[in-house]
Amino acid sequence: MLETALKNQLKAYLQHLTRPISLVASLDDGEKSTEMLALLKDIAELSDKISLDERRDDAERKPSFAVSAQDGQMGIRFAGIPLGHEFTSLVLALLQAGGHPPKVEPEVIEQIKALEGSFTFETFISLSCQNCPDVVQALNLMAVLNPNVRHTMIDGALFQDEVEARKIMAVPTVFLNGEPFGQGRMTLKEILAKVDSGAQAREAGKIAAMEPFDVLIVGGGPAGAAAAIYAARKGIRTGIVSERFGGQVMDTLAIENFISIKETEGPKLVAALEQHVRQYEVDIIDGQRAEALVPGDLAEVRLAGGASLRAKAVILATGARWRELGVPGEQAYRGRGVAYCPHCDGPLFKGKRVAVIGGGNSGVEAAIDLAGIVGHVTLLEFDSKLRADAVLQAKLKSLANVEIHTSAQTTEVTGADGKVNGLSYTDRGTGEAHHVELEGVFVQIGLLPNTGWLKGAVELSRFGEIEVNPRCETSVPGIFAAGDATTVPYKQIVIAMGEGSKAALSAFDHLIRSSAPVVASETA
Repeated sequence: MLETALKNQLKAYLQHLTRPISLVASLDDGEKSTEMLALLKDIAELSDKISLDERRDDAERKPSFAVSAQDGQMGIRFAGIPLGHEFTSLVLALLQAGGHPPKVEPEVIEQIKALEGSFTFETFISLSCQNCPDVVQALNLMAVLNPNVRHTMIDGALFQDEVEARKIMAVPTVFLNGEPFGQGRMTLKEILAKVDSGAQAREAGKIAAMEPFDVLIVGGGPAGAAAAIYAARKGIRTGIVSERFGGQVMDTLAIENFISIKETEGPKLVAALEQHVRQYEVDIIDGQRAEALVPGDLAEVRLAGGASLRAKAVILATGARWRELGVPGEQAYRGRGVAYCPHCDGPLFKGKRVAVIGGGNSGVEAAIDLAGIVGHVTLLEFDSKLRADAVLQAKLKSLANVEIHTSAQTTEVTGADGKVNGLSYTDRGTGEAHHVELEGVFVQIGLLPNTGWLKGAVELSRFGEIEVNPRCETSVPGIFAAGDATTVPYKQIVIAMGEGSKAALSAFDHLIRSSAPVVASETA
């Protein structure tokens, strides 16, 4: 099942096991059960600390398998074959079940262990989803550390009947004790905040006790990470606060234009960014959403949780989010057929009819990828022509199951029984109205800056971008900005990093020229 190179790599990882673990497979006579059994046998052969048990008469989903310490007190189950993006989830489950310590802060581990009650989580995923592993790995870790927590990863493509019955049309989708819990990417801290009622108050107390920073960066994407590194290297007190470290890059699958790296994936790049930032004395405050900026000698950033952070200089690097259609039905059917990530949710629409809204590179790439999974793709572009690169357009037009409509203005997403059943659009050339019957709508029409919380605090453009000069200075002294949230053209990772670095240098220059003294560390 596993290739030789991957076996050798996995064998090296499994040498870190410190206690025996057991794999218990629940199988039937299907092809996928045969594949799963082959995978588990490969794994069991790589370590004498792993045992394999086969069961065909139990009540578990088939095919699936449980991972636990040999005392059986650990509730991790994979319903499906965890390859693709979920292979890392499998490796971590094996290591953590086998006693290898997780790379998590001690206080988070204690918080998980202290959870009281009964928590049975189910996470529906697709193997092509780059957002799903974070959720799976977080819940698996909770199941390792606390016997009151049980978690099952469910491959939606393999258990289509269950997906249909629960009306799941986006991944990851998480259920807790049979009830909807959450949808989309969630960090371990976000999950804990939802199940631990006192977590938010404790975190707010910790944040309130922090001393003012010399430089505070708001946003944890490429611009924010670069700014944190450049500021910290100047030996000044640096903090970075973000709702989700990595930002929009976490939702990016293929990255092929990052200079010096031939190709990578968003989550891998974000992991490298965070590792780099943590090499310096930077306070990382993750899982916190900024909701107000109050400029002053000590600028104040107010957080949604009730706490505030103060700093002599602030760098705004809040990035952008997917632009929405803004038509009737979009919000009503979000996660019920309306999707924004074709890589994540595409497999749930296997053999079905979908639409892609947007004729730029993102939209055309999405249509090409989906055409290999779904039954039919209708691409709608508002402009009179597609705007994607010529090579992508040529590929799209060569596909037999793709239909292209330009000068098409989407007017409504329709649905019934809680899910999408069609889309209406108007031909801008003739004024004629059309309706397309389908099951999914993928919106790919660009990005909007995350700046709504800054209105009235700094100057914004008519598009909501933060107005900056060539030194990344905003309209307010001591407040700087960088990345996709600003007026700087060309929203690219490499440009955001350069702008973040420039913003940090400008902020440092501001500090040494202002009356407020800079507190340098001993390593400055």
